[in-house]
Amino acid sequence: RVKNTANIEILWNTETVEIVGNEQTGVTGAHLRNVLTHEVYDIPVTGFFVAIGHQPNTRIFAEWLEMDTNGYIKTVPGTTHTNVEGVFACGDAQDHVYRQAVTAAGTGCMAALDAERWLAAVEANANV
Repeated sequence: RVKNTANIEILWNTETVEIVGNEQTGVTGAHLRNVLTHEVYDIPVTGFFVAIGHQPNTRIFAEWLEMDTNGYIKTVPGTTHTNVEGVFACGDAQDHVYRQAVTAAGTGCMAALDAERWLAAVEANANV
C-alpha cells in the first residue's frame, strides 16, 4: 500500500543523518545520506517513518539456531523456545507476521518469562 500512496516516497539505500525540527515547529526536514553514492542531502518533510529492514539481522546465529528460509529464528509454537536448550527468540528476529514494536515488546516479555521458568527448572534439577 505504501508504494502506491502518492504522498509517500520510499528512499531506498538511504541513511538518516539527522531529523530537523524542534518542539514548536515539529519535524520540518531530514538530513540524509545515500549509502551507495555517499551523496548527502536535505529534504523538507512533515512526517518521518523508519523501516529498519524487512530481513532479520540473525545471520550471526545461523550456525546454531534453526531459521526459516527468510532468516527468521524458528520457535516452538506458542513459546519463544528455539531448537537450542536455554536459548529464546523474540521480536523481529522471530516474528515474520506482525513486525510491530508492540508485538516485539510482547514477545520480549514472553522470552523473559520463558527464560525465568527455564532457569528455575534447571536450578530445581541441580538441587535434586
